Amino acid sequence: MSKRLEIAMRPDVLKRSRRVALLVGTILITINYFDRVLAGTLDTIDYFKMAMTYCVPFCVSTHASVSAIMEQQKGENNE
Repeated sequence: MSKRLEIAMRPDVLKRSRRVALLVGTILITINYFDRVLAGTLDTIDYFKMAMTYCVPFCVSTHASVSAIMEQQKGENNE
């Protein structure tokens, strides 16, 4: 398994990424779909888009965590 994937699968990284995705995704869905939820006019594609809205912050948070951990480990190895 690659080093990046190994770090990305760490429980602390996954937990942080899920929390960020839940918070940011919910805010974005509220901003983008609140009126349609209240009006009851959501289409099937909207549910797919809402699910994907959680994926983006999850991936961004995971990438940032992995990058930060690798940078920290590189610094520790250089000392």
